[in-house]
Amino acid sequence: MVPVVPSWWQTAVVYQVYIRSFADGNGDGIGDVHGLRMRLPYVAQLGVDAIWINPWYPSPMADAGYDVADYRDIEPSYGTLDEAQALISEAHALGIRVLLDIVPNHTSDEHAWFRAALRDEPGARQRYHFRPGAGDDGGLPPNNWQSVFGGPAWTQVADGDWYLHLFAPGQPDLNWEHDEVRREFEDILAFWFDRGVDGFRIDVAHGLVKEADLPDAVDTADVAQTLVQPNEGHPAWDQDGVHEVYRGWRSVADRYSPERIFIAEAWVPSNERLARYLRPDELHTAFQFDFLRTPWRAELLRSVVDDAIGAAATVGAPPTWVLSNHDVPRTVTRFSRSQPMHLIETDWERARWAGEDPDHELGRRRARAAALVQLALPGTAYVYQGEELALEEVENLPDEARQDPAWVQSGFTDVGRDGCRIPLPWSDTSAPYGFAPDDSAATWLPQPEDWAEHSVEAQDRDPNSTLNLYRDALRLRPELWRDAGDVTWLEVAADVAAFERGGAQCWVNTGETGVLLPGSLSVVLSSAPGVDGTLPPDTAVWLASGQSPK
Repeated sequence: MVPVVPSWWQTAVVYQVYIRSFADGNGDGIGDVHGLRMRLPYVAQLGVDAIWINPWYPSPMADAGYDVADYRDIEPSYGTLDEAQALISEAHALGIRVLLDIVPNHTSDEHAWFRAALRDEPGARQRYHFRPGAGDDGGLPPNNWQSVFGGPAWTQVADGDWYLHLFAPGQPDLNWEHDEVRREFEDILAFWFDRGVDGFRIDVAHGLVKEADLPDAVDTADVAQTLVQPNEGHPAWDQDGVHEVYRGWRSVADRYSPERIFIAEAWVPSNERLARYLRPDELHTAFQFDFLRTPWRAELLRSVVDDAIGAAATVGAPPTWVLSNHDVPRTVTRFSRSQPMHLIETDWERARWAGEDPDHELGRRRARAAALVQLALPGTAYVYQGEELALEEVENLPDEARQDPAWVQSGFTDVGRDGCRIPLPWSDTSAPYGFAPDDSAATWLPQPEDWAEHSVEAQDRDPNSTLNLYRDALRLRPELWRDAGDVTWLEVAADVAAFERGGAQCWVNTGETGVLLPGSLSVVLSSAPGVDGTLPPDTAVWLASGQSPK
């Protein structure tokens, strides 16, 4: 019997490129397509299978490009459509597939459709959610929904009607009950598939379809939104009708060879709800956000892994693991403070952490160990740019530098996500650390003064750096883990999580004392140098027989 070879996306490692902060090719302090093209050899050397590029479409940047004005072109400050086409070809030549971000829940308020809606052209408002206001004079929002970024989810226009925006006012929500909206996005998918794009990450995949008539949220606790949007029962999220949309999208992707794939950003209340997005005629994969929300505690890690693998298996899909992304505090900082006994709440424990200084060296040890766990698990893994450098969240940005809409809409109480979006350091000089070709260029968000030691250049020459740890792990992963089969947990101490797959083992110690490793296996790779015989706290190892220690 001929063995079934998994499709590439079932075992891939994908590198997330936040293009605005990856590399600047023209010296204006903003990352762009030219900068990404120059740095493709770096991505190839890292050893990933694909890149996912955050939105690169024309946008007024009300929300860093997640307010799209034209889905079939490139933001001028990033480059041109021809440059994008060249990037796709160059990435493919290096064996790197290309995934784009698609933003279907909302457009920019500068999109041609919304401008037509503001002019009240015939039928134009039906593509969005326009409603008369409440109250005697229509001066109140149509319902009690709140924006994810703070404040009401409704804005009133000049003629008195209100439009829905679950995010910023510059991001009006589309009406996915309208056939024209569905046809338009299926055509957009085909536009990029025809240009060689290998797939899409779907922004707010759980938010497209709203409950009919847009009723008030019944539970007042669910009225207020956060960037993490499980909100079970809220009429704006995870409605059953969204699955019909994705069956249409899958029919578009299935017309192409080699296959095109989808990855969902879907914040839902349970893995059972998440699995519904991954049925064979819908999407291919979905981010496992419980893994990202797991504190540094072995018992929680084991539980989250089992739950994610089990739920994905019910629909024949691979689990997808992510430690960080452009919307949440970086892994290093998340692990730099005391860890709760439960999955981290939607506010990332910011209130609880107030006044608790981060221990970034501790956070880096834990982040390095977590990376080995992530890359040893079955399924796919996503790595956010800068995680391979163990960069920390920049929490001390000056207020005047903040650009996340959450900062303004929350009344200057939510610092937002800028701290995980700082431009990358490439050289060990001084700011902008090689991010731009001109050393005098000011980056769009300011970089810390001590990032030279964390730069690509500094870490490249240090064999024990986090960058080289990622390179080693990605080089060894195909041999040890990619096709290794199911997870079997080992009987170990309570503060340790250890599993076996295909004869290789992964151990991680989240406790405060060292633990003995099995003498029958050798250390192939460790998150800390010099591990031999005893696994120190905040450390992970890969073990195998007949291997020389790394």
